[in-house]
Amino acid sequence: MSIKAGLVGLPNVGKSTLFNALTKSSVPAENYPFCTIDPHVAITEVPDDRMVKLQKLFKSEKLIPATVTFVDIAGLVKGAASGEGLGNQFLSNIRETDLILHVLRCFEDSNITHTSAALDPVEDYETIVAELMLKDIESINNRLEKIAKSLKALQNDPKKLKEANIEAELLNKVKHSIERGDATTARKLILECEVETIPLLSTKNYLIIANISESDIETYQDNPFYQKLVAKFTQERVIPICVKLESELSQLSDEAEIKEMMEMMGLKTKGLDTIITKTYANLGLITFFTCGPKEIHAWPIKQGTTIRKAAGEIHSDLERGFICAEIFNCNDLFEHQTQSKLKDLGKIKTAGQDYLVADGDIVNIKFNV
Repeated sequence: MSIKAGLVGLPNVGKSTLFNALTKSSVPAENYPFCTIDPHVAITEVPDDRMVKLQKLFKSEKLIPATVTFVDIAGLVKGAASGEGLGNQFLSNIRETDLILHVLRCFEDSNITHTSAALDPVEDYETIVAELMLKDIESINNRLEKIAKSLKALQNDPKKLKEANIEAELLNKVKHSIERGDATTARKLILECEVETIPLLSTKNYLIIANISESDIETYQDNPFYQKLVAKFTQERVIPICVKLESELSQLSDEAEIKEMMEMMGLKTKGLDTIITKTYANLGLITFFTCGPKEIHAWPIKQGTTIRKAAGEIHSDLERGFICAEIFNCNDLFEHQTQSKLKDLGKIKTAGQDYLVADGDIVNIKFNV
């Protein structure tokens, strides 16, 4: 399945520099607004230590990891919803993403300009979300108008008429929540409703990237801007990262040099790895594997996916002609080392189409088309 996360933020918060580090690409990151005129897209691997272990056990020729597509979206300014700056382009690009990564600056630097007189990451976030909400209200009004015009034509189709009325009721409630600045309730209403509606911007899932300075790496919890973000969004949703350092690390190819630099700066884990894995997890994704001498392939799916549906991620024929699947978990394989041992212990099961795939499952699909 395709996973897409969009990096958004006001001009000069480190968004394009972060994108460069995430993808090792060459998006311009000059110190002026709108240096990213067009959205830049790149695919980044999801870090997963299990793949190397599986490769050794299966003696596989290559690894095909799960991936996340990151989109660097043009900088936003106040008034974007009415077309200011690159607003219309920004709002169009963000609609296509599954998750929003809000990049917020959490350090003072007189050499780097800021769009406001005083630095306030929460205010920056609210500027972005306010523009998303204004655009959503416009989209909702257009949709409600379209539904109202269709009601007469749907009088002879009770099912579609009922769905149209439910959607209209939903959109009115969502609009009321958005007008109150409550995107959380709006998101909940949409998720709980039995009918689908138009995609909205302010109700998308999101994470907060707190861009801190190098001097705050070991003491980031004392950073007042970071503390303000955690107080508003909780620690789970806020990822502290020094974009400048991550950019420098991404330019190094020697693992020993990377490790030495991380130790020198007091960095235990790459911030980029944290962003990628949290993006993956925040979308409710798990990984299953297909393994053999040719390759170890990681397949991302939504948690709660049946094995038949998961087989369709590999190839549509496997879902269409699904018979059963032979399944065991990689953790059991790591513990016991061989499939014959797992078979003796009853750790390999034959599953029917309704089996819910677990994270780390290794599957072999039986099918007939």
